[in-house]
Amino acid sequence: MVREGIPFVLVPGAFIILFGILQWWIPAVIFVLICLFMAYFFRDPVRVTPTEPGIIVSAADGRVTRIDETPAGKLVSVFLSPLDVHINRSPIAGRIENIDYVKGKKLPATSNNASFVNERNTLDIRDGGVSVKCSQIAGILARRIVCWPSTGDNLERGQKFGLIKFSSRTDLLMPGDVTIEVKIGDRVRGGETIIARLSQN
Repeated sequence: MVREGIPFVLVPGAFIILFGILQWWIPAVIFVLICLFMAYFFRDPVRVTPTEPGIIVSAADGRVTRIDETPAGKLVSVFLSPLDVHINRSPIAGRIENIDYVKGKKLPATSNNASFVNERNTLDIRDGGVSVKCSQIAGILARRIVCWPSTGDNLERGQKFGLIKFSSRTDLLMPGDVTIEVKIGDRVRGGETIIARLSQN
């Protein structure tokens, strides 16, 4: 379990003990379920990241909800439900050139408009001439975006760099000449699923 989840497990755990002492079994059972859900939500599973060159992997677990070509490059959005692993992983190996946090709204993360108006944190990760921007986007239930590294830090492909608490989405903005390897509706796994391949030119 990721360390940010510990308070969310300890607090209901304390209520379980209290209600157990008082022999209030119904609320005790309710808080057992809450405690189990929090432990499940903040789980930190082991992932095996592909090592082949020229690939971009998913930054999060979830479902692909948007694939778009924009003037800035190709965009792939992944929606994370409350049941998905919410740890974010670096899509490529590279240096964090910039981190841009925007305090925004809390629209449902299923909306494509959330990419533009919701609270979000964008990492510009660069490896040579390749730049991939990874945005952590808060949803209607999200309460905090967590990002551990700082500008100038180096990340390995698939390395954990943060999480978004409760439902959310991640956007990957990639070079326009990449080949997208997923389609809308696909389920992806952070650090494992290949989202795109870089041009060999």
